[in-house]
This record gives sequence, C-alpha cells and structure tokens, in this order.
Amino acid sequence: MIDYTSFSTDKRMSGILLHPTSFPSPYGIGDLGKEAYAFIDFLAKSKQTLWQVLPLGPTGYGDSPYQSFSSFAGQPLLISPDILMEDGLLIKSEWHIPEHNPHKIDYGFVIQHKFSLLQKAFDQLKQNITHPYYEAWQNFCHKEASWLDDYALFMACKDYFDGKEWLKWTEDIAKPSKAQKEHWRIKLSSRTAFYTFIQFLFFKQWHHLREYAHQQGILIIGDLPIFTSYDSSDVWAKKELFLLDDHGYPTEVAGVPPDYFSKTGQLWGNPLYDWPSHKKQDYAWWVSRLAHTLKLVDIVRIDHFRGFESFWAIPYGEETAIYGTWKKGPGADLMNTFTHKLGEHLPIIAEDLGVITDEVCQLRDAYHLPGMKILQFAFENLKDNDFLPHHYIKNTICYSGTHDNDTTIGWYAKADEAKKIKVRQYMQSDAMDISWAFIRTCYSSISKMAIVPMQDVLSLGSQARMNIPGTAMGNWQWRYTKEMLTDSISQRLAYITDLYGRSST
Repeated sequence: MIDYTSFSTDKRMSGILLHPTSFPSPYGIGDLGKEAYAFIDFLAKSKQTLWQVLPLGPTGYGDSPYQSFSSFAGQPLLISPDILMEDGLLIKSEWHIPEHNPHKIDYGFVIQHKFSLLQKAFDQLKQNITHPYYEAWQNFCHKEASWLDDYALFMACKDYFDGKEWLKWTEDIAKPSKAQKEHWRIKLSSRTAFYTFIQFLFFKQWHHLREYAHQQGILIIGDLPIFTSYDSSDVWAKKELFLLDDHGYPTEVAGVPPDYFSKTGQLWGNPLYDWPSHKKQDYAWWVSRLAHTLKLVDIVRIDHFRGFESFWAIPYGEETAIYGTWKKGPGADLMNTFTHKLGEHLPIIAEDLGVITDEVCQLRDAYHLPGMKILQFAFENLKDNDFLPHHYIKNTICYSGTHDNDTTIGWYAKADEAKKIKVRQYMQSDAMDISWAFIRTCYSSISKMAIVPMQDVLSLGSQARMNIPGTAMGNWQWRYTKEMLTDSISQRLAYITDLYGRSST
C-alpha cells in the first residue's frame, strides 16, 4: 500500500514522466482504459514508485495541457470508451473505429470522434435513469457545483457561439449579471448537462485508476500551471481576479524573457493575476485550486513556481516576450495561506527553471520544497554548473529531461562534439546507449527523486519529442504502442532502480 509520508522523508524514489494521452488505444488518443492499468503494472514490475503526468484539464488552443478551458475540469478526451461499453453506456455495434496513426494524435479527428461517442453515452443514460451512473452523476454535480456550474455553462456557450472566445459572445453572457447567467443556463440546459456528465465520467475513471496505482505502490505527480488560459471558465467567471481592462482584454500577459529555449523569450499570452484582489479574498480561488488538484494526485508540481515571487509582465499586444518587466508576486503571503489552510508539509515540487534569483530560492527553501535538476542542462556548456549531479542536494528531483526538452537521443545527436565528449567523460560511457547512460546517472544522483520521460526509457529520438517551447502547433502528439513495453526494458529499469537504492521493495 501507499506510504504517504514518503514525500517528506529522505526515501529514494524513481518513476516515469508520461502523459495519459500517450497511452496506446484504438481510439486515436491514450485514455484511462486498460492500457493505463497496463502502464501502472509496468511501473510496479519495474520497481518504480512515481508516475508524473502533465496538467489533466480540457485543452484549448494548440492542444496544450498548459492552455486549458478550466483549472478544475478534467480532459474529456481521456475518457475510455471501453469502460463505457462495459458499463452499458455504449453499444459497440452502433459505432466503428476509423483508421488512425498509432504513434501520433490527430486532435481534430479525435475531438470529433470522441465527442460523438460521449454524446451517445449521454443519450443512453437519459433513456435509462435507473442506471447506477444517473444518481452518481447527480451527486457529483451537487458536490462539485462551485466550479462545475460555471465550467459547464462556459463550454455550452462556446458551442453555441461556434467556439469563439468568450469576449466575442453577446454582451449579456460575455459579461453577465447573475440573472442573465441563469437565463442562459436554462436556455442551454441540455448542453450544460452534457458537460457536467462528461466531467463525472472523467473523475470516476481517473479516481478508479488512481486507486489502482495506490494499490500497486505508485504515487502520482500532477502538474499545476501557474497561469490560466484567457479563454477559460476561470477568467470568464472570475474577471475580478485578473488584470483586464474595462472591455475585458488583458492589460498585460505572461511569459518569460529570452532563455535557453528561445532568443525572443516565450510569449505565453495568459492574463496575469490581480494579486491584491486575490489577497482581499484570502486567496480563496488559489486555495480551492490547489486543494482540488491534491484530490486528483498525490504530489503537485507547480509549473513556473518562480512566478509566485516575481513574474514577467508583457504589455498586451507585443509580438514577442522581449519587452516585459519583472513584477512582484504574492510570495510568502500566498504560501503561508496554503500551509495555514491545507497543511504545513504540502507535497509540492517547485519548478524552478529559467531565470532564478536568490529571492526565488529563498521562497522555495523556506517551505522545504524540492526543486528540479535537468541533466541535459548540465551539458549545455563546458563550464561547471548547478545542473551537474555532483552539486545536487537531497531535496531535489533529477530529470534526464522534461516534456519541454528533446529526447536524450535527439539532444545528444544535435550536440556539438565538445559537449558529447564531456557527456562521455562524465558518465564514463561510450554513448552507444546514451538514453540509458542518462537514466543511470539520474538514478545514481543524490536527489531523493529521479524521473525520466518514457521516451528515454524506450530509447527514442526527436520524432518522439512532446513539445517544442515557443511553437504553437504540432506538439503534444506523441504516443507509444503496447508492444514497445517489453520485459527486457522492465527488467533493466528494475535492476538500475535496485542498484541505486530507489526500489519500491
């Protein structure tokens, strides 16, 4: 069974970074069905104790998990049709599976196909209100109403207005009064019910999978993006918490200055928070958001943690992230609220990459939060640097790379010869099996947690890369097939895990 104290101890742990969309499935995208359970079995057999995922919300523009329609909702595309068939909400003879690429997600195809299946399941339930799901769905709607009602109405309105962002809806629903919102809720009642239903399905399937992971001794690390998408139910329903002008447009947007990934910085475009307004409400929205995430996962990686200390504010309308300014975030005030409301020793990982100052480190360390160490960054220059393992401390997480990095094989292939020489010397490797040289170095480090992307475990090249920062399209598409998870890979990973004291047993 799961050891919930392990995060705050020095117990050595290891695991794999893999988003559920990458699972094998016959439906064009990974889901929470049998291959998700097979992956957890693979983790357990390989003596792993951690599974890290990307944000689990419904994706919007560019299919990015970091641009979601909601900070609370789940991704409908992850719902397993097989489970719906087992539970009598889909009948196999009434639909077929179109051809698709098993290695790459075509989101346009998947969205159309999956939502047609979800609509069939919804219609089936409405015709059979004695089905056990019906009462459970009603209870779910009551329990989660604080975020679910606004999310369902927001999505129903997006459908009604042909997918347009909320500011382009009619005034009475783009900026509704309480009475106007209720009018639209009644007007679109059937569609809002559909969206509450598919959220019920997601959470039901996810919690069942998480329970299975716990039974196998696996903790799940989730990912909480610090910023929200402009076109989201969060901004639409809570405008007072964001820096918007009188018309509803952002005054400034989020991003980062020029860095390792981009010479012009990264212009994310998310609206920035009105932190004084959050403070007036005792950070209630943020506390709810973190508490909600901790009901889904066991450990939370806060993406762009440094934004709590200071954030890069870019004037709305700029074409790049170059012309921004650093502005102070809520810092210790927010963190103190978290610990007061949710507990002193929160299972949080601070994503502390990019431009990191002493103030950011002090905020991280004041709450004993582990930071991240990326092995690829250790060899981006020939100088001694903090990403080399001989500089690590225990309270860190060592990664070979993340979803934003190239795969290790892809990275090494593109590195210049001087960097390759340093890698070979440091790892005492001929680089013929470079992915596993990185895995071994990661697992042997003093970091209390070691996590590697599935692409590195499978020794894949750049074609399997998950994301290229600074590019809007063509990301988040990679998938593997079930034949790729071999016993020999599991045995090899188990051996290294045992060798460096990270075994689950």
